Amino acid sequence: MDDAAFLLEVRQQVATAVRELLVEASLQRGQVLVVGCSTSEVAGARIGTAGSDAVAQAILEPLWEVTQANQLYLACQCCEHLNRALVVSQEAAERYNWEQVTVVPVPKAGGAFAARAMRHMPGAVVVEELAAHAGLDIGSTLIGMHLRRVAVPVRLSLNTIGNARLTAAWTRPKLIGGERAVYRLS
Repeated sequence: MDDAAFLLEVRQQVATAVRELLVEASLQRGQVLVVGCSTSEVAGARIGTAGSDAVAQAILEPLWEVTQANQLYLACQCCEHLNRALVVSQEAAERYNWEQVTVVPVPKAGGAFAARAMRHMPGAVVVEELAAHAGLDIGSTLIGMHLRRVAVPVRLSLNTIGNARLTAAWTRPKLIGGERAVYRLS
């Protein structure tokens, strides 16, 4: 769906969702936000059936603006055809020592969102896996494999982006020990 009013609404919804998540997650400079997105679902179709570059742009631009303004790294998840690999900046890959893989996401193998990220993120590379500090899942794309071990669900003011379900989470370190364990210094 390339309707201008719809795309503006999607853009505003994404900006709202990512800003709310950043507040809830208390992300720090240099941390990673992973986003999985089905542009088909956003447009009201079944996942993988109606990818849209216009919808991908409406989603990617506010994500990029907010993550850059907060000095965060953005990781854009590919679709199942690329085994949910991720488009990230070369800088992030080097900082976190993520192993790069050789592939170029395109709309039919990687998805419209990841394909757009690959073309428009400066210094974009693809990595096979990572462990992000927080994430947005737009359209049930299953980002959980790319979150750190203890994911905490976040209830945002929005539960959809366009027509797609929205799920958000931040992560925290594991709490270990038993009833005598202490989790904060006094």
